[in-house]
Amino acid sequence: MSILVDKNTRLLVQGITGNEGLFHTQHMLAYGTNVVAGVTPGKGGEWVLEGKVPVFDSVRIAHEATGVNTSVIFVPARFAADAIYEAADAGILLIVCITEGIPIQDMMRVRNYLDQKGIRLVGPNCPGLLTPGEAKVGIIPGDISMPGNIGVVSRSGTLTYEVLYALKLVGLGTTTCIGIGGAPVNGTSFIDVLGMFEADPHTDKIVLIGEIGGTDEEKAAEFIADHLTKPVTAFIAGQTAPPGKRMGHAGAIVESGSGTAADKIKALQDVGVQVASHPEEIAELLA
Repeated sequence: MSILVDKNTRLLVQGITGNEGLFHTQHMLAYGTNVVAGVTPGKGGEWVLEGKVPVFDSVRIAHEATGVNTSVIFVPARFAADAIYEAADAGILLIVCITEGIPIQDMMRVRNYLDQKGIRLVGPNCPGLLTPGEAKVGIIPGDISMPGNIGVVSRSGTLTYEVLYALKLVGLGTTTCIGIGGAPVNGTSFIDVLGMFEADPHTDKIVLIGEIGGTDEEKAAEFIADHLTKPVTAFIAGQTAPPGKRMGHAGAIVESGSGTAADKIKALQDVGVQVASHPEEIAELLA
């Protein structure tokens, strides 16, 4: 079983004719994801990838014509907020935004709008989702993981890949991997995903990959203590990052003494979470 994306996902790619959109659409199709449509304004009526995917002028037209239920966004940052609004207004219930660099004020307005409409956003600035053997939505390589019973949720794209591959090397697979992204304002939190994994009967163990900045990991620790029955293993990136220095993501910065790796590790350990000292150790702890 999986969460959010599976064989029933009917995927729309916004920005499909751009370099990034076309490249990753090809890989999603090759993996077996059911990519049924793409959108690029002004290019409606065209087909891409040797006639495999039709292109529409708008999300609403694509939705009406093909019944898409999920959208993945590969458009530049200055257009990304509008692309999210368009998908939401067309009735798409799961939107995955890969784009990074979207202004924080734009994302604050987007998040408020989506919350009012009850629409799930994963991202922005994220690698997307992978349900091994069923669907990949985004840029997570399909060959680094295999089906299994471990749910993975991460703020870091690169570390996600490293951990998935380390698990595969010792014969461990995943139900679904979700990269929630490292933006200061995003659509889906650790708590959201932890709750989904807790409710999924095929997920027996959970891996949480966090990083410095903000208090999401501390909030996750509280949620784990109050609501989770499944064991959680974690890794926190940025343990040597100096205060005030941004590490990779816009949200990965320690400010005013908060958001340190030490605080996050302690909060997780206090509620019984095993915290690895390096990413590969997650596989060792689970094996």
